[in-house]
Amino acid sequence: MKHLLTLDNLPRAQLETLLDRAQSFADAGDARDVLAGVAVCTLFFEPSTRTRLSFQLAAQRLGAHVLNFDASTSSATKGETDLDTFKTIEAMGVRGFVVRHKVDGAVAALAAAAKPGVAVLNAGDGRSAHPTQGLLDMLTLRQAKGKDFSGLKVLIVGDVKHSRVARSDLQALRALGAGEIRVCGPKSLLPGEGTLDGCVVTQDFDAALQGVDAVMMLRIQRERMEDGLISSLDDYHRDFGLTAARLRRAASDAVVMHPGPMNRGVEITDEVADGPQSRILRQVANGVAVRMAVLEALLSLR
Repeated sequence: MKHLLTLDNLPRAQLETLLDRAQSFADAGDARDVLAGVAVCTLFFEPSTRTRLSFQLAAQRLGAHVLNFDASTSSATKGETDLDTFKTIEAMGVRGFVVRHKVDGAVAALAAAAKPGVAVLNAGDGRSAHPTQGLLDMLTLRQAKGKDFSGLKVLIVGDVKHSRVARSDLQALRALGAGEIRVCGPKSLLPGEGTLDGCVVTQDFDAALQGVDAVMMLRIQRERMEDGLISSLDDYHRDFGLTAARLRRAASDAVVMHPGPMNRGVEITDEVADGPQSRILRQVANGVAVRMAVLEALLSLR
């Protein structure tokens, strides 16, 4: 790979290689000789906690020099363009860029302008893609259910329309041969244009939960209520909130996932988020291992 911008059309074999390598990092920990002397910049034009910190830790565990860019305290506040910022940091000898941006396609535009030998990794852009979140979700599923996804029933719930996480998860699940992908949410929060091709789509959350092996909850963004896409947070919780009683409709060994940050009491209750079937903190831990695998794949042979 030259860059990692999306999981769309990434071959299954390459996905599985990245997941295998991530698992080895999860088992073994640091590998500080892999990127010794390589400079990596986390170039975030949008706020983040989990993604930014896990990329920083991943790069450090590989031995890289890590530079942290925060748009709110940079020359961007003086009118500098994103591309000028990128090229300025690139000119300092930085070879790896981890970029988050609120605009669809902005990361790909920077990647297209990168010099040979410079790698760009999409840490989430607009509603387009969040490839490492998709990978860490697949690693979490593999740890819980094994490598063969062909018998799995996976349910994605919530604001799929505006979710870059959901898009990357859908792409990865299809590539890895998931047996059945179910999607549930209000009609106003479900996308069109082929995003859900091959999925079982419903607004009946109780029915969708029946017998599933994994439930992947999505954050409901409060601005959706302000936009009139949902009537109220209470109504959303009533219809699409995951409670312990609802979870009993799923398979007895079903796992619960959420990319965070969670709105407790809206899309998920405390009892479920902190319960025995939750893999939410495991997802966070796996994020470091996955990002180590991706950084190694992009930068170690350059």
